[in-house]
Amino acid sequence: MPKEIAVLFTRKRIIVLCTIFILLIVALVLSFNLGRYTLSPLEVIQTVIGNGTKRQALVLFEFRLPRMIIAVLVGAGLAVSGAILQGISRNDLSDPGILGINSGASLAIVMYISFYPIKAGTSPYLLPFLAFVGASITAVFIYLLAYKKGKGISPTRLILVGIATAMGISAITILYTLKFRPEEFQFVVEWSAGSLWGADWTFVGALLPWIIILIPITLLKSHSLNLLQLHETLAKNLGVSIERERLLLLSIAVGLAASSVAIGGGIGFVGLVSPHLARRLVGTKHQILIPVTAGVGALLVLTADTIARNLLPFTEIPAGVVISLLGAPYFLYLLMKSKR
Repeated sequence: MPKEIAVLFTRKRIIVLCTIFILLIVALVLSFNLGRYTLSPLEVIQTVIGNGTKRQALVLFEFRLPRMIIAVLVGAGLAVSGAILQGISRNDLSDPGILGINSGASLAIVMYISFYPIKAGTSPYLLPFLAFVGASITAVFIYLLAYKKGKGISPTRLILVGIATAMGISAITILYTLKFRPEEFQFVVEWSAGSLWGADWTFVGALLPWIIILIPITLLKSHSLNLLQLHETLAKNLGVSIERERLLLLSIAVGLAASSVAIGGGIGFVGLVSPHLARRLVGTKHQILIPVTAGVGALLVLTADTIARNLLPFTEIPAGVVISLLGAPYFLYLLMKSKR
């Protein structure tokens, strides 16, 4: 085992991991400092060690820090979910948003809001479970439509079914929101655009268990993800129960995406772009690909949220909009390169 780890964690890959970690720290520091209420690096340090003013402590610990943690968790969750979906489908265009999983989670949240208005004491701990139910039903529906007896899952068919399902669910969600009151409708619009709305410690506590449990499980299943990249006959000969492993990994991907969407809103393209960038940096072995993908996703969402909060004065743009502006051209680039 030590020899296998040494092969995976080459000098180049260690440098990549350290670089991502340093960039994430830099992004955190910048996010601490930037905002409507500006804090200098010295003021941040003084506040952290308890020598800041009450106002500085309020801004830092009650507003910015929980939002930054949520951005990191949401980015890591969506990115790893995308890596899993690309692994089990053997299709580089797979993504929880494109496959309709995010749409299923969103519809469940919107239906809940219609009965229990978001301003009337919505339980943040319940939201990830509701999103998981909605996303799971959607994933099962897509899986059944994409599955062919004797042939299994066709990657191309999976993508096409997912896109069609996502469009249908999005249309249902829009129709459902038409009966909302103006304030509820405004919330849903901002949340759907990826506004990172749940920016307090309660929402951190609601999302954190999903991320810290499911990502390590994904790392434990890295070998299975590697084998699923092989031809199905060869994978079966190596002792892999393909459908069982796919269903387990699909459940993990759904849990990561649904919990992230419930707290972070409808942020797209993170699950598509992050695994691609990670593969370019460290290759295709999932033992190293998963942590790098998580780091890239966390860095992407945190950076996008910092830009969104500071781009326009007195106006806060949803982080999902910034990511979409970057992700849409990249998706078109991948489509043009795809040979499928």
